[in-house]
Amino acid sequence: MKFWQGILINALLFLALSGLFQSTFYVGSVWIALAASLVLAILNMAIKPILVILALPITVLTLGLFSIIINAGMLNLTSFIIGSSFHFSSFMTSIWIAILLSLVNTVIGNSTRDND
Repeated sequence: MKFWQGILINALLFLALSGLFQSTFYVGSVWIALAASLVLAILNMAIKPILVILALPITVLTLGLFSIIINAGMLNLTSFIIGSSFHFSSFMTSIWIAILLSLVNTVIGNSTRDND
């Protein structure tokens, strides 16, 4: 998946998931979703590799499940950077959003690879 396609898909996913989790996940507008998607992509390129290396022992112990916590942390950091127009009511909500984002991105990534 190309970089800008991923940004657009994540922005659409943010909007869809904010509709699904109306009381616990808030996205102010389409522009906020695009900005949050761009910030998340930049954080995933800059900070996430360092966190993955530092958390490697606990990730191995949990058979990879700790990577979900890292993804949820990236979402919370994105929420902190974007501000009050993009936020989660709890860390558990960000874990669920991280799981759903990962699943949908995997399915979309696999389907676009098959078409190439």
